[in-house]
Amino acid sequence: MIHPAGRDRARGLQLALLQLALAALILAVVEVAIVLDGTLSPEWIALLFPLGAAVYFGFGWLAWLRRPSNRFGALLSAGGLTWLSVGLANADQAGLIALGQILATLPLAIVVHMLLAFPSGRLVTATAWKIVGAGYFTALVLQAPEYLLGDASPPYDLLELADRPTLLHVGEWVQRVAGLGVTTATALVLIQRLHRAAPSQRRVLGPLFTYGIVAVLAVPLTASVVGPELGWSGITTFVVQWSLITLVPVAFGLSLLNGGFARTAEVEELGVWLGTDERGRSSLRDALARTLGDPSLALAFWVPDRGGYVDADGRPATLPSAGSGRSAVEIERSGQRVGAISFDSTLIAEPELARAAGRVVAIAVDRERLTAELRANEDALRQSRRRIVEAGDRERRRIERNIHDGAQQRMMSVALTLRMALDRAVSSCPEVSRLVGEAASDLDAAVRELRELAHGVHPALLMDVGLGGALESLAERSPIPVRLAVRVPRDLPEPILVGAYYVVAEALANAAKHSGAGQVVVDASLAGGLLRVEVTDDGSGRARARPGSGLEGLVDRVDSLGGSFRVSSSVGAGTALIAELPCV
Repeated sequence: MIHPAGRDRARGLQLALLQLALAALILAVVEVAIVLDGTLSPEWIALLFPLGAAVYFGFGWLAWLRRPSNRFGALLSAGGLTWLSVGLANADQAGLIALGQILATLPLAIVVHMLLAFPSGRLVTATAWKIVGAGYFTALVLQAPEYLLGDASPPYDLLELADRPTLLHVGEWVQRVAGLGVTTATALVLIQRLHRAAPSQRRVLGPLFTYGIVAVLAVPLTASVVGPELGWSGITTFVVQWSLITLVPVAFGLSLLNGGFARTAEVEELGVWLGTDERGRSSLRDALARTLGDPSLALAFWVPDRGGYVDADGRPATLPSAGSGRSAVEIERSGQRVGAISFDSTLIAEPELARAAGRVVAIAVDRERLTAELRANEDALRQSRRRIVEAGDRERRRIERNIHDGAQQRMMSVALTLRMALDRAVSSCPEVSRLVGEAASDLDAAVRELRELAHGVHPALLMDVGLGGALESLAERSPIPVRLAVRVPRDLPEPILVGAYYVVAEALANAAKHSGAGQVVVDASLAGGLLRVEVTDDGSGRARARPGSGLEGLVDRVDSLGGSFRVSSSVGAGTALIAELPCV
């Protein structure tokens, strides 16, 4: 929702531009009428000047509407007015012809100015100022010999001071050399900017600067080299130059539509807009990105307890470094830092613009900062729980190895010794043989129980044969028939595989102890980076994750991995345990 005052300002700008368009249209019609009333041949040449002006005016007004505070709209509109003025050189009134003669080469200087001032409309380096100044000097001052020293017939001789062919030739040569120097310097600066630009910036700068380099170099070369070499007539050379210069605003338009100009008309309305009903409204980041004209804009929120920034999801965030092609401005509320706006410095060349938008939305940023801080704390808690679970798993793995490599191996050695003793005592002492045999059998049973205990402490088999093989081992030991459907690769992170294993192990144990089920179905699959494990039985139901229960431990384990865990267990309808674990 746009505030009425903002809507009135937007309408006022539109009305002013409409009036300017009507004035330009009237001037164009008058110029065409004046020129066609003269002796111009061919007559269609007269239409090129107002047509070029229309292109410049059209894209200038588009830039003005999109960025009222940017100077680019004014620059493009000045280019359109220049085209109309240059076209007056084809009239038959001496005063109008003189104006056209003075401004004849000014359009190329304006093109140089626009290319070096993109996208803010301002010249920000000393080099750019010098090149543009040299361009205007070449177009206005070095053009003087053309109309002061020539031998023209009336009415083209209004400004003529003397007929000096030699000086005229020298003046033309100096202007051409100076013009080529200006255009070459412009091309080099544009190439350097493209080379230094980040990939995201080249998306905006590429079409414009590439065509701009071609245009500024081709215009002087067509008159001094290409045209004479190919035998072009003066009209052909002019049409080619006119086409090259007139298409420059089109390249600007492509950059404009590609994000090259930020919108500023609504910046002061952001506070009102963000204070309206939130239903159906885009996010704060999207509102800022649309308003400032930078799709890559990012918001970061300051968390004092961490002494750093986080993004909207609570993850750590850093502000762009120097030379990265991006800039950032901090947002403060009541003198306290609450966040920062990171933006593409090519699309938003004026940091003050982003800073102004930040001041407008500071309250909203502070509100979202609290949410981001909460998410950051939740994430820190989840990471802490995950570290505890992983530490427990490491301890389980250590105990399992100690059992396997220590007590289990010793017991198996004792069992082997007892069997050797049994073989020797069979004939000599039947009673001792019987006792030794019973001891060996009991020891075998103890080894099996110890092996089962080791499997329960930590599934070492999981790392050897993968989740599918480990679940097959669980199914073989289950007193209830188990049907497996496992479609999971073996290269998943170990914490995820261990978590999935314990979900199935606990589900099978509960089904055997409490459900009275006749069959259990285990389904494990990977889709979209999410491991889904579902265990269902046809038992009596009534399973709940009570405090201290195995199911509650599963809830903690799955949550520590950033997953979700659900239990569906209606009376008489069996139980379904569903765990979803993110694998990224």
